Amino acid sequence: MLKLTNIRKTYTVGDLSVDALRGVSLEFRDNEFVSILGPSGCGKTTTLNIIGGLDRYTSGDLIINGRSTKEYTDSDWDTYRNHSVGFVFQSYNLIPHQTILANVELALTLSGVSKAERHRRAKEALEQVGLTDHMHKRPNQLSGGQMQRVAIARALINNPDILLADEPTGALDSETSVQVMDLLREVAKDRLVIMVTHNPELAQAYSTRIIQLKDGEVIADSNPYESQEDAPALTGKEAKAGKKTSMSFPTALSLSLNNLMTKKGRTFLTAFAGSIGIIGIALILSLSSGINTYITKVQQDTLTSYPITIEAESVDMTSMLTSLMGVSDEEDSGAPREEDRVYVSNVMYDMMDSMMNAETVTNNLKAFKEYLEEGGGGITDLAQVYYGYDFKFDIYNKDPDGKVVKSDVMSAMETAMGSLYGGDYTDYFNSMGSMYESFDVWQELLPGEDGQLVSSQVLDQHELLYGHWPEEYNQVILFVDDNNQVSDLMLYALGLVSVDEMNETLAALQAGEEVEVEDQSWSYEELCQTQFKLLLPYERYQYDANTNTYTDLSATQTGLEMLYNSNQTGITLQVVGVARSGSNGGMMSGSLGYTNALTQYAIDHTADSQLVKDQLANPDTDVITNLPFRQEGDTEPTDQEKAQAIGEYLLTLDAQSQAEAYVDGMSQPSQQYVDDTVDAQMANITREDIEKMISQEYAAQMGVDAATLDEYIAGMSDEELFAQVEEAMAAQIKEQYAAAAKEQLSALPAAQLSAMLAQAVEQGPNDQGLSLEQFVYLYDNYMPPTHSDSTYQDNLDLMGYIDLESPSSISLYADTFKEKDKIADLITAYNQQVAEEDQISYTDYVALLMSSITDIISGVSYLLIGFVSISLVVSSIMIGIITYISVLERTKEIGILRAVGASKKDVSRVFNAETLIVGLGAGVLGIVVTLLLNIPINAAIHAVTGLTELSAALPPVGGAILVAISAILTILAGLIPARLAAKKDPVEALRSE
Repeated sequence: MLKLTNIRKTYTVGDLSVDALRGVSLEFRDNEFVSILGPSGCGKTTTLNIIGGLDRYTSGDLIINGRSTKEYTDSDWDTYRNHSVGFVFQSYNLIPHQTILANVELALTLSGVSKAERHRRAKEALEQVGLTDHMHKRPNQLSGGQMQRVAIARALINNPDILLADEPTGALDSETSVQVMDLLREVAKDRLVIMVTHNPELAQAYSTRIIQLKDGEVIADSNPYESQEDAPALTGKEAKAGKKTSMSFPTALSLSLNNLMTKKGRTFLTAFAGSIGIIGIALILSLSSGINTYITKVQQDTLTSYPITIEAESVDMTSMLTSLMGVSDEEDSGAPREEDRVYVSNVMYDMMDSMMNAETVTNNLKAFKEYLEEGGGGITDLAQVYYGYDFKFDIYNKDPDGKVVKSDVMSAMETAMGSLYGGDYTDYFNSMGSMYESFDVWQELLPGEDGQLVSSQVLDQHELLYGHWPEEYNQVILFVDDNNQVSDLMLYALGLVSVDEMNETLAALQAGEEVEVEDQSWSYEELCQTQFKLLLPYERYQYDANTNTYTDLSATQTGLEMLYNSNQTGITLQVVGVARSGSNGGMMSGSLGYTNALTQYAIDHTADSQLVKDQLANPDTDVITNLPFRQEGDTEPTDQEKAQAIGEYLLTLDAQSQAEAYVDGMSQPSQQYVDDTVDAQMANITREDIEKMISQEYAAQMGVDAATLDEYIAGMSDEELFAQVEEAMAAQIKEQYAAAAKEQLSALPAAQLSAMLAQAVEQGPNDQGLSLEQFVYLYDNYMPPTHSDSTYQDNLDLMGYIDLESPSSISLYADTFKEKDKIADLITAYNQQVAEEDQISYTDYVALLMSSITDIISGVSYLLIGFVSISLVVSSIMIGIITYISVLERTKEIGILRAVGASKKDVSRVFNAETLIVGLGAGVLGIVVTLLLNIPINAAIHAVTGLTELSAALPPVGGAILVAISAILTILAGLIPARLAAKKDPVEALRSE
C-alpha cells in the first residue's frame, strides 16, 4: 500500500545544503501501528510530511497503492491528502474561529459531501471520541486532550487509509496521553497508523512496529515488511487517482466570514474606509436622481390634474383664456407707436367678446372611442385612456340622529339654504350644479393599467395613512388634506354631523350670534368603520301591478328608510383606508374615492334591471307612469277640449266622487266676479284707510309692534300698497265664495249632486251650470294625465341607464409634455381624416397656462462622480494591503487547509471570499450611510428651497450597482494577496504561529 524507496530530502539555504533524509526505504502494511523514534532533527517529522504529501522528496520514490508519485500533480497530492491521509498534530492545529463541528467537517467539505451527510458523519466521529456535548464550542473552550481528540476525529472523518500522528501526546499529561493512545490503537486495527514520538515507553506499550531514525537514516526496524512480489510501480495515468477535491464557494464564504467576525472592529473600519468612495458617488447619484424625479413628478402631477379631456358637450374656452392672459392672435395693426406713450390692450373687450360668442361644441365620442380601441393611431401607446360616464350616484348614510340622509354637498347646501331662507332650493342647485362640482364629495379614482383598481398616479400623489386602497368594487377610501383635515361639509356627508346640528349653527350665524367651534377629531379606525348605501336609480321604483305603474319610494322619508334598511336593495360601501394628499394637492379633488369597478358594476346591473329593459323595449311609452310620451306635433288642448274631456271623465266616476267634484267646481268663482267685487270694495278706500286698517288689525297677528309695521308701510308706494291689498282681498273673496257655495251644496244628497253634475256636463259650459272656467279648473285638478311629462331619454337618464359605447368624456393621461404634444398632433391627424361633424374639439388648459418646463440635465454629476471614483481606487488598494495582512495572520490556517486536502485554488477562493465580503460590506455600509446622510441633506434642501417634494433619493438600481462595483474592486485588489496565500508551503505554514 505505502512504500518509500531510497527517499532523500535535502534543504538548501543559500550555499548551505542539509540532508534531512538519506536514502530511507520503508514499506508499510495496510493496518499496523508504527512508531518512529529518534532524537530531534533525525528526520522523523520530515518523513511524516513526505508520507502525508505535505513535503516533497528530493530523490527516490514514494509509491502509493502501486502508483509512483514522481509525476503527481498538485491536484493529485490534494486528492491524496483529502481521501487517503489523516493528520494529527502535536499542537492540534484547529481553526480557532470555527466550531468543533465545523473543524471536523472541514475535510468533507472538500470531498463534495452534502451538508446533511457532513453533519451526520461529523457527529458520529465526535461521538467516537466522546465529544458530542462539545460540538458547538470553539477550540479555545476545550482542554488540550479534548482538542487532540477533535484533531483525531477530524483525521478520521474521511475514513483515510493512513493516519499520521506527529507527537500526538507531546503537549498532554499522562492520563490524557493514555486516552489518546488508546484511541490510536483502536484506529490501527483497520488502517495504517504512523506516529512520531519521543516517548519509547508509549511506543513499546501501543505500537506493533517501531522504527528508529538517526541522522536521516533508518537504524532499526522491529517488524520490517517487504512485499512478496516486486511489482513495477505504475506511473502517469496507469493508476487512477481518487475523486478530485474542491472547496465550494459557500464554504469559502463561511470560513472567511467566521474569521472576519473574530476581528469585528478592524473589519468594520476596513469596510468603512472602502465605503467612503461609495458614499461620495451615492450622494451625487441621490441628488441627481432627486432633481430628475422632482422634474418628472411636476410633469406627471400637472398632466394628471390637467389631462387632455374631451367631453361630449363642452364650451370652447380657448379664446376666453387667451384673452384673459393678454395674448392675441391678431397681427399688429401696423399703426406707428410712439415709445414714450402708453397704449391700451383690449383684454376685457376681447374676453367678453369671446365669452358672448363661445359656442357649445358637440363631439362624437362614440366614433372616437372606437378609433382609440382600434389603436388610436398611436395615442394609446402614449397615454392612459380613461372613459367617463355621467352616472348619477345616489349614496346615503345615517347621521348621528339615525336619520337617512344623502351623502353629498349639494344635499347639505340645499338643506342649509332651506333652513336659512325657507323654501325649496332643489331647482336652484340643479340649474347651478356645474358651479358646485368642485365641492363634490365623491370622485372616481383613476383606474390603473392591467386591471388595477387604482392607478400609479393616484398612489404616487397620495400617502396611505391607514388601512389599504380599495381592492373590491364596494370599497372606498377617505382623503384628507396635508393637515389631516376634512371640510365641515364633509362631516355631514360622513354622517358625523346631523341635519339639525348644521341648521342650528347656520341659524345662529344668521342671527349674528357667536358660535363656538369645537376642535373635533376622529381616529382612523373610527372613520374606517363608516358605511354608506348606494341605491341604484332603478331600485327606487316599486312596481304596482294594479295600475301597471312604478312608484318612487325615495320620494318620502319612510320609503327612503325602507330602501336603506333593506337587504334586497343597494350596495353597501365600506371605507377601508385613509389617504393624505401632498402639499401641492393631488388629482383627487373629492374627499371620498370609489373605483371604476363600482361604476361598471352599477352600469351593468342597471342595464340588466327589469325596469330599464321594459323602457328600452317600449320607447314610445313611459313605463313608470304607463303613459305615452308626447310626440312631435302634439299640442296643448283648448279650453273647450278640456271641458269635453273632463266631462267625459267625470261621468265615469262613482256618485260620491262626482258629488265632491261638482261641489269643488261650483265653489270656484269666476274671475270676473272676483274682479268686480274687489273693484266695488276698493272704490271708496283711501291710503289712510288702508294704513289704519293694517296697523290695527294685522299688527298683533303678524307678531310685530304697530310702529314697526307703520314704518314698513310708509316705505311702499301707492301702487305697491294697493296691489297687495287687492291681492289679499281677492283671495279672501274666493275663500268666502267657496265657503258659502260648499255650505249650500253640501246639504244636498250625493245622488242629487251627481245628477246635477251629469246635467251640467250634458249642457256644457254655461252660466246656469258649470262655467268654462270651472270646467277648466276641474280638468287641471281632476283629469288624470294622458301623456307623460318626461321623454324617452329623460327616463333612461332617470333610471341610470348608460350606453358604454357613448362615454360622456374621454381623458388622455400622458406622463410628459413631450408625449402630450404628440397626442395633440395625433388628434389633429384624426380630425383631418374624418367628416367635420365627427372632428374632436377640446380645450388644452396645460398648453394655455404653462408655456414650457425646462428639463434640468447637467454633466456636473458625471464630473463629480469621476473625481470621487479616485477614492474608490485608493480604498481598493488599502483593502488589498489589509487582505495581505490577513494572509500573514492566517498562515497556519492555510497549512491546515492544505493538510486536509485543500488545493491552491481553494486557498485563493477563501481569501477572494474574504475580500468579497469586505467589498459587499463596504458597499452596503456606503449605501446605508448615504441613506442616513440624505435625511439631513433633504432637511436642508426643504428649508432652503421650500420644496418638500424635492428630495435626494438614491435609486435602488444605482445602489445595487454601487455595491456590485465595490465588491468587484475589492476582489481585484485581493487577487495578489490571495495568490500569495495559495503559493505558501503547507509545511512552513503549519510551523507558523
